[in-house]
Amino acid sequence: MKVLVSDSLSNEGLEILKEHFTVDVSTGLSEEELVKKIKDYDALVIRSGTQVTQKIIEAADNLKVIGRAGVGVDNIDVDAATKKGIIVTNSPEGNMISAAEHTIAMMMAMSRNIPQANASLKAREWKRNKFTGVEVKGKTLGVIGLGRIGSEVAKRASGLEMNLMGYDPFVSEKRATELGVKLATVNEIAKEADYITVHTPLIKETRNTLDEEQFALMKPTTRVINCARGGIINEEALAKAIESGKIAGAAIDVFVEEPPFNSPLLNFDNVVVTPHLGASTQEAQINVAVEIAKEIVSVLTGGTAKNAINIPSVKPEAMAVLAPYIRLSEIMGKIAGQLVDGNYEKVEIRYNGEISGKDTRPLTVSALKGLLEMALGSGVNYVNAPTLAKSRKIAVVESKSESSEEYASTISIRLSSNGQTKLVAGTVVGDEPKIVAIDDDRVDIFPAGRMIFAKHINRPNVIGPCCLVLGKNNINISGMQVGRSEIGGVTMMVLNVDSEVSDPILEEVRKVDGILDAKLVTL
Repeated sequence: MKVLVSDSLSNEGLEILKEHFTVDVSTGLSEEELVKKIKDYDALVIRSGTQVTQKIIEAADNLKVIGRAGVGVDNIDVDAATKKGIIVTNSPEGNMISAAEHTIAMMMAMSRNIPQANASLKAREWKRNKFTGVEVKGKTLGVIGLGRIGSEVAKRASGLEMNLMGYDPFVSEKRATELGVKLATVNEIAKEADYITVHTPLIKETRNTLDEEQFALMKPTTRVINCARGGIINEEALAKAIESGKIAGAAIDVFVEEPPFNSPLLNFDNVVVTPHLGASTQEAQINVAVEIAKEIVSVLTGGTAKNAINIPSVKPEAMAVLAPYIRLSEIMGKIAGQLVDGNYEKVEIRYNGEISGKDTRPLTVSALKGLLEMALGSGVNYVNAPTLAKSRKIAVVESKSESSEEYASTISIRLSSNGQTKLVAGTVVGDEPKIVAIDDDRVDIFPAGRMIFAKHINRPNVIGPCCLVLGKNNINISGMQVGRSEIGGVTMMVLNVDSEVSDPILEEVRKVDGILDAKLVTL
């Protein structure tokens, strides 16, 4: 078998591949060059430099797996690969320690003015008083995102005798206690923390997590750090906060546009910047190369991909039956994850009817993937979803019953936290997923695109004004389904919309008399 490596890869990873396969290293290829070359290869190994487009994938007649040495897969057309049956895998753990250590290094450099003092002394200046710093001992560090890297940062900060606050919708109180972290909201962290570091993926829900609202809450001594993804902190709002003296400083390793030569953040003496170095250690480069090489070897020799992004491990003969339910389970997980408020501690998945007699393990994994992906991004896959749930102390409970009232098979997902629950139930109709219940409300929804779930009182002059709000904001409603209840009772309305609904517009919907709550769900 043949493997093409189209970006630079550490020798340790190359040697593992060469033990098993014919390996060609050819970097800097254009799309057209890769289209011509890819047809003869069984595996493609890349880093961030190669863009694996649909055109390249369509030309890949023999390709079985694409391996990304690193975390992000935004440079791969995952949908096109999935349709062609190509496994996409990555190496999410190889640079974990390097990223955590860089975060701590940035915090210390910012606290002690090390870059500025270094530049001053090399300019033959001796200005000790100008670079007086602050200690981190006894200060409060707010960690937004307590996944792999965020947890490692918290452990190291604890060793520095810092107080820890944290926000993560998928971390239980038990897990937070183990880390020595006091759970809080983002705004509570903004108000109380002396240092704030972000460690979330960049998805719709995490973009601009720290924005003008949060900077307005911060103390003038607060310092912020971003070694995760550009865009989690609003760079314009950060620049304004720095320029006005609203906060004391920042340390930024990642930017919305890279290289960030036009960023105003480069103009401030109290902003420490590095050129996306979080994973740039010798150890991390070796780790990700070795990890992805082992993945490729496993897949091409008949094993599984530990970090598969797109394809669950299901035997071909079972896939024909389970495939539509795998899709249903993942969609239900995504919906439940966006409808729930706050952290949850338990996920109950119930299978009723014919599906209860099948191997439902892939369905449970798919539900967890959909659920966790809404907060953790594309790093969640069919293999690591159960591990991620376990690491966050989320209890996963499955149950089965052969009985089913209305449909041949149904699946329900119930999330529980502090006595509160959220339930989503669904089935498959003609191979298409269908949502049949939200909590106690019977619904009839074929989920797609963007949907507004609006809890409302069943009485006149509620639905119309809600639709008017969307209409005046030029948002087209492509579908509507309204649950039934007695007049004056509470029920659910679901609106399919054709364009993005901003938070201010959604807030307008919530203010309509008779609307009790409204949430936007995006699939």
